[in-house]
Amino acid sequence: MQFDRRGFLAVFLGLGACTTAPVETARLPEFNNFLSIDPVRYSIDQGAYLLTNPNTLTGQPWEVARLVQGLEFLAVELPAGQGWNVKLPMASMMVPAARAEWRAALGIAADARAQDVIDSLTALRNAYAARSPSAAAAALRAPIFSPGGQDSLNRFGGAPALPRTTRAMLDARQELAASNNERQNVGRFTIPLSEVAVLPPNTPARFAFNVG
Repeated sequence: MQFDRRGFLAVFLGLGACTTAPVETARLPEFNNFLSIDPVRYSIDQGAYLLTNPNTLTGQPWEVARLVQGLEFLAVELPAGQGWNVKLPMASMMVPAARAEWRAALGIAADARAQDVIDSLTALRNAYAARSPSAAAAALRAPIFSPGGQDSLNRFGGAPALPRTTRAMLDARQELAASNNERQNVGRFTIPLSEVAVLPPNTPARFAFNVG
């Protein structure tokens, strides 16, 4: 029997296409109409601040919701979006790895899509803005949230202990600051005095120039 390599290759590639899951994406509602603010940088700074200032979260479920929205966004954006896995390689591993901690603490389903979580928490925050706690409880529906409703809302009313998440966010903020410093220093170079024209007396021996 003659072996049809072209047919085999087509079947193999077809199977590969079927088993490859699409890359998960997520968006934050605050940034739908803002192009000048980087949501990744904002979410890292915000998350690190909120997690190290638990008094800003206690008794304020809308603030816990805002924190979790940022974390969920970072968990999918850092490893897959706009080269952040190259710019922030450690954060791109550590933040998604901490996802199980904050989801377990707040009763969020392990297999829930980030955007579904973010959208539900947007409804929660909008409900509080409208002074409707009952609508906020209704926004936390099972199976995304367990057990759902008021019991889930009560979880968001405290400042959950998230040591792994806190460490990941603090390290992400530090890595982001280091990345910003490196970017600012790109294009700076030093020219020794011996390589430039004769200069007046008392001229410093070395000069630093910005080139962009």
